Amino acid sequence: MSAARKHTALPKAQILIEALPWLTRHNGKTVVIKFGGNAMIDDDLKAAFAQDVVFLRHAGLKPVVVHGGGPQISAQLDKQGLVSEFKAGLRVTTPEAMDVVRMVLAGQVQRELVGLLNQHGPLAVGMTGEDAHTITATQHRPTIDGEIVDIGRVGEITAIDTGAIQALLDDGRIPVISSIARSAEDNHVYNVNADTAAAALAAALNAETLMVLTDVEGLYEDWPNSDDVISRLTATELEKLLPDLSSGMVPKMRGCLHAVRNGVETARVIDGRVQHSILLEIFTDEGIGTMVVPDATSAARTGTEGES
Repeated sequence: MSAARKHTALPKAQILIEALPWLTRHNGKTVVIKFGGNAMIDDDLKAAFAQDVVFLRHAGLKPVVVHGGGPQISAQLDKQGLVSEFKAGLRVTTPEAMDVVRMVLAGQVQRELVGLLNQHGPLAVGMTGEDAHTITATQHRPTIDGEIVDIGRVGEITAIDTGAIQALLDDGRIPVISSIARSAEDNHVYNVNADTAAAALAAALNAETLMVLTDVEGLYEDWPNSDDVISRLTATELEKLLPDLSSGMVPKMRGCLHAVRNGVETARVIDGRVQHSILLEIFTDEGIGTMVVPDATSAARTGTEGES
């Protein structure tokens, strides 16, 4: 091999070596990834997401994917002439709308994602929160203007059974889970917020990391006055910020808070619009998003240094 060829290959070796401490640290650990936002719609981002998840699996991690499907659900409801009504930021879900939600999540979004993952080998297995009682829910009745409001088949998680997921992980598979659940009380099927479901599953699985894909760079320090991203914050610091966050970020950051307060070592919000953002966050020194850590964690960022 010529000196020139040796020289051009060197950066590849340096990149691989940079990943070594992170490969060592995360080996054998479970990571729950919430798939959502633009990454669910853009074909190139979808393909890159599938590559990242398969890479994690082959790098010795145990990835679990949880997804919703808001844009796809809205499109299908429109197609069927069903009106999407929102109250307090939540979709009012009639029994007819719930049939569409179930069909889109389990029959469209999940199938496509399983297909993309399985282009790389017989790895992904699709399931919903209904399967093997993985997620049990009760009807969520929010309080709006002091009154309890019925918004239909929207669920609040009451129990998690990780048996089926753990069996798949032990078999080397990648579980892909749609965020719908059945109620033990009325046997109805409920739509569950996917951010909330991912956080609950991460805690129940004793995952090392929860990763939430978003359409922003991370949590901003002083939006809209500045686009500086907070690299790292503790659970208590996050809790203080929650009342001032935009409505779209609230379930994501509440999920991160729940995860790190229930045994998950780190919860990260990362920009799903960046190709291979998952690999950048887990395997590089710079990182790419906002990391939430438990209060007892020391000041040094324990996974990545994150950009700000």
